[in-house]
Amino acid sequence: MHLARAGHEARLWGRDQALVADMRRDRANTVYLRDIAFPKSLDLTASLDEALAGAELVVSAVPSHGTRSIIHAASPFISPGAIVVSATKGLEQDTLLRMSEVLAQELRAGVHVAVLSGPSFAAEMARQLPTAVSVASHDSQVVEHVQEEFRAPYFRLYGTADVAGVEIGGALKNVIAIAAGVAEGLGLGHNAQAGLITRGLAEMSRLACAAGARRETLAGLTGLGDLVLTCTGALSRNRQVGLELATGRTLNEVLAGMKMVAEGVRTTEAALALASRHGVELPIAAQVAELLAGRKDARTALYELMLRPQRAEAG
Repeated sequence: MHLARAGHEARLWGRDQALVADMRRDRANTVYLRDIAFPKSLDLTASLDEALAGAELVVSAVPSHGTRSIIHAASPFISPGAIVVSATKGLEQDTLLRMSEVLAQELRAGVHVAVLSGPSFAAEMARQLPTAVSVASHDSQVVEHVQEEFRAPYFRLYGTADVAGVEIGGALKNVIAIAAGVAEGLGLGHNAQAGLITRGLAEMSRLACAAGARRETLAGLTGLGDLVLTCTGALSRNRQVGLELATGRTLNEVLAGMKMVAEGVRTTEAALALASRHGVELPIAAQVAELLAGRKDARTALYELMLRPQRAEAG
């Protein structure tokens, strides 16, 4: 919807043919954004061939567990020289790869990859509320092109070459948000929330730097900015998972009642495995994993974080 409003000929692809037919008829996504009408210049299709024909810019907003298969299917229809912009915040569970790395493996030579990430609830973007995000690529010309084509009075993009920092920040903040939701659901207070968010940022930075990122990236939009939004915003799915777990419900019960994907659930184990590979500790993520697996209850998991040996804050 944003790209159509920005003056582009935009096409929206969906794998669910029935949903696509409903959206074409209603000119809205009545499941997720009921009260937002589609721009006239937005076309809808269930055919990857139709969606991608001649496209210069392709946005991949597929959940992390479906990214490889969808991009593999889409790759033959993506023109050489096109830019694929990943808007997925997660890690591939089996390989521990970031989404840009998955795309690089599946796309043909000559197709460029960029990453779009930051504090951005889709419902607010759809309502054209002010939003600022980061766009990352190893190619500065790709960054500049995405900035130029995506910009709008309500949408600002900051460029960076730190792809690893942007992607790891976007993935791990979802894990921390589950813990923040638990703390809020247990009524542990604002002090606990602030401490959890701050130490969560330290975990994100620790892993990102071990993977070659720049620490300052995690202090920006795709680290601190997205972390604060996801830990505190009412529209956060991952925070909502934590709130529900704090009531004593099981993970399966929580997920059964959700329409959309909470990426932090899948990212937690992958993040811990990636941290082990790099020899770094993620104590908050470790407690979230125990909680998600049902090995600990919410209160025990959160309080064990407080009982960990004390250390210097810079650690």
